[in-house]
Amino acid sequence: MSYQHDGTETGHVPAATDLIGSGQEGSLGDQVKAWLQRVRGGDMGALPAVGGFVVLSIMFSLLSPFFLTERNFANLMTQAATLVMLGMALVFVILLGEIDLSAGVTAGVSACIFIVLVNVQGMNWIVALVVAFVVGLAIGTFIGFFVAKVGIPSFVVTLGLFLGLQGVQLIVIGSGGLYRVQIPEILAIQNKNLPDWGGWVLLGIVLAISAATSFWDRLRRARAGVPNRTITLVFAKLGAILGLGGLAVFLLNRNRGQAGTVLNGETIGGNEVIGVPIVVPFVLAILWVGTFVLDRTKYGRYIYAIGGNAEAARRAGVKIVFIRWTAFMVCSSLAVVAGIFSISKVGSVDATAGRDLVLSGVAAAVVGGVSLFGGRGRLIHAAVGALVIAVITNGLGLLNLPAGVNYAVTGGVLILAATVDAVSRKRAGGSVLRT
Repeated sequence: MSYQHDGTETGHVPAATDLIGSGQEGSLGDQVKAWLQRVRGGDMGALPAVGGFVVLSIMFSLLSPFFLTERNFANLMTQAATLVMLGMALVFVILLGEIDLSAGVTAGVSACIFIVLVNVQGMNWIVALVVAFVVGLAIGTFIGFFVAKVGIPSFVVTLGLFLGLQGVQLIVIGSGGLYRVQIPEILAIQNKNLPDWGGWVLLGIVLAISAATSFWDRLRRARAGVPNRTITLVFAKLGAILGLGGLAVFLLNRNRGQAGTVLNGETIGGNEVIGVPIVVPFVLAILWVGTFVLDRTKYGRYIYAIGGNAEAARRAGVKIVFIRWTAFMVCSSLAVVAGIFSISKVGSVDATAGRDLVLSGVAAAVVGGVSLFGGRGRLIHAAVGALVIAVITNGLGLLNLPAGVNYAVTGGVLILAATVDAVSRKRAGGSVLRT
């Protein structure tokens, strides 16, 4: 039997899945078969979370007539924004196989410092916001030093800060203290909407950026001599964004305000509320930047490499200390954004701000498909997981069920997601450490 220059037998035609596995381009059907093989092998990504989101949405729509309304759809997006942001922040450290239990309190203490500087010290809100980000960055630097440089487990360091920063909050804002957020620009983030045309412009920008990124990736692979996947996948992705995004903008551009009273042929009272919430473009922008960093830069590849096998990454020349250190800095900085989203939604800041956020943030990442063992997951997975948790909270609230049920259901979903993660790793041949 003779062989070609690449080692393939001349009389043998490789299977489609073999071609894809070797990086060669296959048809759309071949790509689907390869994806199904990866799922059967345990690499499910956000598939369980997407399935849970669909099932929960159908269930709550049947149980409550208010779930599938324009008003509740907009409320769901604003309710999920803070959790989406914190979940994405935590992805950077969870991918390393680490944890940051102080991220929620970091969001809270930065929000406390921000509002005290504005309300008490009379500082310009933009300058105070910069100070808040500096505080978040300093906290991340502190954590990164002790975890990456000194070698203390991240669980211990961040648990200590989880407790200690609550004391800082009490000192800054005072026990029982509460300050109202009176900055129109901050309040607008979670309480105002884009004009009706703004949603369509946003959709156009998202499509343009997605198309440009996809074709740029193909161009880079072609220049490097690496085969591309079928271009049909690019158009399928853009079609999905156009369809789902267009439906979302259409629904959000419908009036979800209070209806007025008709008296003598005239409408008295009522108000018109339309448009995509302003927080949405903020979340999408950070999601795109973070995804770009993780998927298309050496820094992101090093994070995945360390999470997959830290010793192998070290031997390959990866600066593990630097990557771990900066990952905690990124996490704490993004946690500040989550804190701003939170106080914009609530409209006030007290000494307990952010205390309950971090566990929900970890739950969002894990439910979305980010592995607690490190090395697997994406920012979009945390966003999907946050939407699942937001749907649970929103749906149970519409059913007037007690808060205890919400905690119980969310905890059960988290345990189920962690179980799926552990089982999928075993099926994929990964190791799960047991004590």
